[in-house]
Amino acid sequence: MNVSAIIKLTISMAIFGSIGFFTIHTGVPALELVFIRCICATIFLSSIWYFTGGHKREMWNKKEVFQTLLCGVFLVLNWVFLFKAFEEMAISITISIYNLAPIFVLLLGTFILKERLTIRGLLATIICFIGSIFIVGIDNFKSIEQFMNSGFIWAMLSAVCYALTMFTSKSLHTLSPYATTFLQTFVGIIILLPFCDFSLFEGLSTTNWLYILGTGLIHTGFVYYLFFDSIRNLPTVIVSVLTFVDPVVAILLDTILLDFRPTLLQTLGIGLIFAGILLTIVNPKRRIKLQEDTFAQ
Repeated sequence: MNVSAIIKLTISMAIFGSIGFFTIHTGVPALELVFIRCICATIFLSSIWYFTGGHKREMWNKKEVFQTLLCGVFLVLNWVFLFKAFEEMAISITISIYNLAPIFVLLLGTFILKERLTIRGLLATIICFIGSIFIVGIDNFKSIEQFMNSGFIWAMLSAVCYALTMFTSKSLHTLSPYATTFLQTFVGIIILLPFCDFSLFEGLSTTNWLYILGTGLIHTGFVYYLFFDSIRNLPTVIVSVLTFVDPVVAILLDTILLDFRPTLLQTLGIGLIFAGILLTIVNPKRRIKLQEDTFAQ
């Protein structure tokens, strides 16, 4: 077992677990924050790619380039929806729903690739669905207005886009991780540029900018570097298990630093979601292959 790769992936997941805490202190809305994140990631990782000489060894494949660009659209939308959810919901709740992505990958495989949905997979889906209702709170389902303002839609859309990112990146093999990330984040810059309100960056404090740059350089650039440097040296099952470091850290920070106290029903919902995800991942007959070429958080 590659211990170094395990340590790097664990560190990257632990750092990413703090992204919600950073996000709520940036002082800018989701779309503008993702735009800055794309710029930071593009500069940081493309610089490493260039100075290490990786760009000279790159093997460009038109089909994979197009697929990567499409994957980039899903990745950027995933980020925007996730940060929007952070604006409306507690970090612990958002992250729990966000980690439903493996369940959506399972469903995508069933409906698009015509893969057989096992009883185990169906049971996991039902458990996660019930958990989601408990997390958001049954009271928020009494009216459409309450439901829309709960942040549930944003969190669920982020999970769906994360799943689509995984799904579209599963067959990427020719392009290097750096080329893949460069294309994806560059697409993000192009897509978001027309919609950014740059006046929102006026009057921000030094603390705000530190959190913004931290989100871009640390949570995107540095974490991507660690992730890509380790992901291809580990078996899928190890990657699947270590990704749980992310939500654990997020929930711990939310409860310790932000004094979030989930209700009994929400705690039960979080437990059900993680039980359903584990039921899907820890499957001796069929393991969901988490994306190895794209890090979506």
